[in-house]
Amino acid sequence: MTTLPEASMPVPAFDPADAGPPCAYARLREEQPIVRALMPNGESGWLISRHADVRAAFADPRLIRPLLSAWPPREGADAPPPCLPTFLEMTGEHHSRVRRSVLPLFGRRRLEFMAPRIRAMAEELVDSMVAAGTGADLVAAFTEPLPLRVLCGTVGLPYEDRDTYLPHTLTLLSASGLDMEDILAALYALQDYASGLIARREGAGGGDDYISLLLAESRRAGSELVRDDIVSFVVTMLMAGYKTNIQHLGNALLTLLTHPDQMRRLRERPDGMDTAVEELLRYVPLMNAINVLVAEEDFTLHGRHIRAGDAVVPVVASANHDPAAFDDPARLDLTRSPNPHVAFGHGPHYCTGAHLTRLQLSVALRVLLDRLPGLALAEPADSLPWDETTPLRAPARLPVRW
Repeated sequence: MTTLPEASMPVPAFDPADAGPPCAYARLREEQPIVRALMPNGESGWLISRHADVRAAFADPRLIRPLLSAWPPREGADAPPPCLPTFLEMTGEHHSRVRRSVLPLFGRRRLEFMAPRIRAMAEELVDSMVAAGTGADLVAAFTEPLPLRVLCGTVGLPYEDRDTYLPHTLTLLSASGLDMEDILAALYALQDYASGLIARREGAGGGDDYISLLLAESRRAGSELVRDDIVSFVVTMLMAGYKTNIQHLGNALLTLLTHPDQMRRLRERPDGMDTAVEELLRYVPLMNAINVLVAEEDFTLHGRHIRAGDAVVPVVASANHDPAAFDDPARLDLTRSPNPHVAFGHGPHYCTGAHLTRLQLSVALRVLLDRLPGLALAEPADSLPWDETTPLRAPARLPVRW
């Protein structure tokens, strides 16, 4: 366990019925921009809350993301072997080599093929909602099924295997509060599933899903990609591309439903959708969970001496509401531009799937606004239950009428 010289404050608790950053971060940004904090798993780390510092931390080569399977570090003969690194945990030349092979698949132009597919998936879900009546729970009927269908269609995951891989995925998203044994069991299980899936796909014909494309790339003469990299890709996409998109889509919809005038203007001016999506990514942070980095050398920040081995925790949820970076950050402004949010991180590990997430959110909102012009909450917002199963907070139900 990381030992810091003084007692640590707990990581600020989230406010009830609110997916945004805890109010406590406003004080920390002003008075203690870097402070020792106690994380849910009992580890201590340096909490960073200002936008400029968070952005710099993600790009600082002195700070690396540790292996989820090897942090907190354990020593001795009984220490388990680490799992393959996810894309977020790869470092140095390994990270550069894999990113060169994978990043082209996630460019805006390359992802154009998914737009009509995502729209068809969203339209089908709305068709089912409309056929069932004049109201529905958007979480159960739309925000939960859509991201999984998109992930399966893009990556090439079998939808019928969801009862196998989703429980392990959800376990890992709660890793900051779990024992290492539970984390390792879920990681090993996902890694084994991905390896088996790839083995089945290696003998199949080509396709335009990402597993097929990466397998083809790995077989190309001179390719930098190896089989283990594709296994890591599948695990990474499950961890980063499923629950986060469910939670953010639900929060984005709740935000619009509680700002009906702005939702109406967006419906009337759909050409502003791309700008609106960026504001929704800022206003309701995509990742409220803890991002742990580890210092590889000693350095000083705001007068605090960070030692090699110390955990550093840049808080995206706080950075995206920093008044030093955003005018009136507590106000939703769907026309806000520029919008330098850090929802997808910054630097070498900027989220590979950022464009896919933007595309999914944009298409989903367009379909709902087009098809359901009278969309409104069917219950008061302050009475809605919240999903507390992972640090990615979102409404557990979104009852609506149209």
